[in-house]
Amino acid sequence: MKGKSIFKLQTMIIIFVCCVVLFAMFVTHLLIGATVSKNEHSHLEDKAMTIARTVAKSTTVVKAMSGLADEEEIQFYSEEIREVTGVNFIVVFDMEGIRKSHPDPSKIGHPFVGGDEGNVLRGEEHISIAEGTLGLSLRTFAPIYSANGEQLGAVAVGISLERVKEAIAESKTIIYIGIILGSFVGIIGAVFLAKRIKKILFGLEPSEIARVLEERNVMLESMFEGLVAVDQNGYITFVNQKAHKLFEQAKLTGEPIGQNIDSYLENKELSNVVESGKPMYNKESEINGSHFLVNSVPLYVEGKVVGAITTLRDKTEVKSLAEQLTGARMYAGALRAQTHEFMNKLQVILGMVHMKFFDQLAPYINQITNYYQEEIGFISKRIKDPVLAGFILAKLSHARERGIEFLLSDETYIPEPMHQEMTHEIVKIVGNLINNSFDAVEKSVSNSVELLLSYNEEKEELIIMVRDTGIGMSEEIKKKIFEKGFSTKREERGYGLFLLYQSLKSLHGQMNITSKENAGTSFQITLPYKSKDE
Repeated sequence: MKGKSIFKLQTMIIIFVCCVVLFAMFVTHLLIGATVSKNEHSHLEDKAMTIARTVAKSTTVVKAMSGLADEEEIQFYSEEIREVTGVNFIVVFDMEGIRKSHPDPSKIGHPFVGGDEGNVLRGEEHISIAEGTLGLSLRTFAPIYSANGEQLGAVAVGISLERVKEAIAESKTIIYIGIILGSFVGIIGAVFLAKRIKKILFGLEPSEIARVLEERNVMLESMFEGLVAVDQNGYITFVNQKAHKLFEQAKLTGEPIGQNIDSYLENKELSNVVESGKPMYNKESEINGSHFLVNSVPLYVEGKVVGAITTLRDKTEVKSLAEQLTGARMYAGALRAQTHEFMNKLQVILGMVHMKFFDQLAPYINQITNYYQEEIGFISKRIKDPVLAGFILAKLSHARERGIEFLLSDETYIPEPMHQEMTHEIVKIVGNLINNSFDAVEKSVSNSVELLLSYNEEKEELIIMVRDTGIGMSEEIKKKIFEKGFSTKREERGYGLFLLYQSLKSLHGQMNITSKENAGTSFQITLPYKSKDE
């Protein structure tokens, strides 16, 4: 049985609301003070800089600094301006930092004090706060230039910081009055609010609260992903039905609720989400041979991490979707290239019609027709699967569009596979290899790519070979090409060869790569293959 609370609900609400009101008043006080200080600083900076620029550009100062007038005029002019504007000091000094004017005439002829004049002597206007012979002040500096653009010295204008403190002090009285009135109103509101909450319990009856909790559980149980919730100590507090099934798939036994998530899933990265407060997205995790895609985000209550929500999904499902998307993109790209090539041919025919070259139109159409019939016949005799044959035919069109010589080896022969899924895998593998070869040869003098698809009936093996005369690869790049996200092209690429390698592993295939820089690359892949005829 839980211990009884020291304070009643009404008392706790009053104390809490009063603390919130007081804190808000305190924050308001800080913000107003900061705003007043900032505005006053900005006003004084603008004022001082305007005075400094005016003095620096005055004819009296420029002539005296150029040696065309008596330097004593600088002191007289500066003091006149200082008395009118009410600033603390206006000091004119030469490029050696020697004062030409000062509120205290005895300081004239001595070096400028403060150590912040370096920038203005390099021709830069600037503002600083430093302590000189007249105390701590806000200083603005402006360079003095002669008529021919030569810097003669600089002007420093200083304003006491006491004005800022006075402005803030004057505002505090109004702030204190506001705090007292706000606190009084807050206490009255807290009492009223506490009584109201005590009657209606946040506006919900206990049965309604129970219904909301039940609906939440139903929603969590209906999720397609496995959902696991942990508290701030990393102990599992909730597991939905999908997560239970995934745990069974991973051969995890025992009731997960109440167990430490690190110990149960053997993955310490999940507890790190609670400890660091940083989410984790799309992390691959292996549990007893089962592979999952894991996302985990921390749960915050009042700024503190109170736990985390973790979702798990079978990586096989995600991989299947990604492979289907990749294959669909390859089909679409190949068909787009073929469509573009046919559009070019139709435009030529349309041009010949407009120009009334009717005598040459029929031979041109016959030439195109015969060429495609020969190409289609050549491919259909060697590649029996219609989907794969159409894909290769589209790649030939794509190569012509890009100005690449793409050759299908005369030794190519591949029967239709026993299972249609194999066609999709071959399209993905061949498509990625061809795309990479096309990109490689575009940067080389010789732009030739050759494809060989050979079926060994005795060994029931399919050999895929793609050779190009491209720029080749270094040994360092060869080690990285199958890493997810690695690419020598754009940042958003780098997934084609990664998916190819994943397919190769799932099909228990083998691969051999031969490549030298500026000498081309050759990929040879061997896959187990059962034909439909068998």
